[in-house]
Amino acid sequence: MTKSEKSCRHEKLMGSQTPSDRIVPYYAYTDGPDAVKVLAVGKLIVDPWQSEVLNDWMGRTEDDVWSAPTCGLSVPRQNGKTLDTSGRIASGMILYAEWVIYTAHLQKTATETFMELRGLFESRGLRKYVKEIKAALGREQIILKNGGRVVFVARTRNGGRGLHGDCLVFDEAQELTSEQQASFLPAISASRNPQTIYLGTPPDENCTGTVFRKIRKRATEGESKSTAWTEYSVKEIGDVTDRRRWAECNPALGRRMTETTIAAECEQMDADTFARERLGWWSPINNDQDYAIDKKKWEACASEKEKPEGKTAYGVKFSSDGSAVALCGAVCPEVGEARISLIELKATDRGIQWLADWLNQRYKMASCVVIDGRNGVDFLIEKITPVWKYKQSIVRPAAKEVIAAASQLSQEINEQTVTWYKYQEILNESAITSVKRPISGGWGFGGENSIPIEAAALALWGCRTSKRNPNRKMRIG
Repeated sequence: MTKSEKSCRHEKLMGSQTPSDRIVPYYAYTDGPDAVKVLAVGKLIVDPWQSEVLNDWMGRTEDDVWSAPTCGLSVPRQNGKTLDTSGRIASGMILYAEWVIYTAHLQKTATETFMELRGLFESRGLRKYVKEIKAALGREQIILKNGGRVVFVARTRNGGRGLHGDCLVFDEAQELTSEQQASFLPAISASRNPQTIYLGTPPDENCTGTVFRKIRKRATEGESKSTAWTEYSVKEIGDVTDRRRWAECNPALGRRMTETTIAAECEQMDADTFARERLGWWSPINNDQDYAIDKKKWEACASEKEKPEGKTAYGVKFSSDGSAVALCGAVCPEVGEARISLIELKATDRGIQWLADWLNQRYKMASCVVIDGRNGVDFLIEKITPVWKYKQSIVRPAAKEVIAAASQLSQEINEQTVTWYKYQEILNESAITSVKRPISGGWGFGGENSIPIEAAALALWGCRTSKRNPNRKMRIG
């Protein structure tokens, strides 16, 4: 080996400070340098790429509002997303007295980020701003003397209820579902200058969360003019041993990350996993998975028309652990397509009396209600039986009937004899991500987000099969 070859071999790799993709709306000026200064007071120094991200996030228009009310950052793990997050949160609290809501997929991540921010605010330069720090697990908060605050919560379907703020951070955004997003977004709707930040890594091909992909797609394809998006990635798996690609996708390499660490990961991971986790590769959606519903045919059933009038039924599906319940309705007119609608999706931690009351108010309008699940069903049936007196108005389906309901909905979608309101994003996500779950002799809907489409199938099946049809015009809701 020549001296020149040895020199090249041992040349220290330094991560690129230029992202693969950077899309940012025009801004007249930026408060990003102020965020960098706040971190510096806390003895935290940012890399050039991190400084640029903060500039983009905190860019302002001539009207003094955020030029990018929606921001996204996709970069491989351990490259410093948390430092940017800390800078944005801390500066917003100190400079503007913002109320910040930080959410993560796991409580562990939320707690870890709380500890990072706590360390920053307990530093000599920033502790003077702090009024109170609450460290109770699951209820962590940092409150400043000027009124600024940040809360740290793990995401649930209804985790955003009761919260309000100015800045909403979705960490581990690759796991974020539309129903979770819908739960949290109203929390910042009353802010005069709201901002939502999505942080994550590329989801794997079987991930049920679709929000992060949609944010990226809208930004990179020019569909959104108000989204700032930064990404470190490769376009294809390619040669995962190519160290130059390691440097292109990992800005912290040579600073807070070593080449040895990446080399060890490369040896232990499959090529596609390494490309996704360390090179930021966005794998295509796996269309070979045994999805229960054909996406194109489902989308073809979307409608903006008002729901028809006709025979009505309701479907109720409890999650397997009883923590959530979905309520759907179906209307079958004498002529034309049926309509399925998601009425409500709620956690059951505050009970289900509301559901019993809702159904009891509509007994005279509907042919039946079909209720399925393990936990919560008996209580609900007990509460509505005194009102739903018709012999077959309450249906608790057997396995064969659940199979029939799933099969019927799938068939009607294929034949275009059913519609759904195209702006029901939660129902849409449930439909396109649900997979076939084997049931004795057939299949039902399965997956992490299947109960809305399961409830819809039950409602449609009940509407088609029930012999009861109250002699009046019937409406959902």
